[in-house]
Amino acid sequence: MERKEEAVFLIRKKLNKETLLTYKEIAALTDYHPKYILKLKKEILEGKISLVHGNKNRKPVNTISDTEKQYIINLYKRSNASIRKFCKFYDRRSYSCIYNILKEANLLDEKEM
Repeated sequence: MERKEEAVFLIRKKLNKETLLTYKEIAALTDYHPKYILKLKKEILEGKISLVHGNKNRKPVNTISDTEKQYIINLYKRSNASIRKFCKFYDRRSYSCIYNILKEANLLDEKEM
């Protein structure tokens, strides 16, 4: 059982008077701060408790688009420059970002890695 699930389970038992644990003890058992346990209690009472994070399975906002990835790959294929010179030329993304894109596309030589 995950920590949050365990905390919710223990809080529900406490609300149903099935346990004598205090909220501080529940916090110590689940390694959460007592204030967070009280926040979970409030969410349970209001019926707004969610065990799954709201951003789960969403693509991050700052992720590079597939079209830009393809553009970088095509541009690098046509160039004769080293990866460092190519990164200075492209200048819109960091070296590590471009390096990872090219590595994923198997375009880097062993000596460049």
